[in-house]
Amino acid sequence: MSETDTELSDLPPSAKLVYKVLEFEEELTQKQLVEETLLSPRTIRYALERLQSIGVVEEDIYFPDARQSLYRVVEPSCATCE
Repeated sequence: MSETDTELSDLPPSAKLVYKVLEFEEELTQKQLVEETLLSPRTIRYALERLQSIGVVEEDIYFPDARQSLYRVVEPSCATCE
């Protein structure tokens, strides 16, 4: 089991769900995550904070509406590739 898998296993179920949805959909805003997961906006914000704190999700500018952010799963670097 990799270090990322271990960190993910320690997260609440809502954060794991957000991670899996982002993994499948590639890039989504918080609003889109709420629609996809049916979780509350507050739960999505908390999940994204947790995922960003362990470095598996990154935030970017959502150009169609700069008030929102776009979230995506961070690809593992080749330094950690086996």
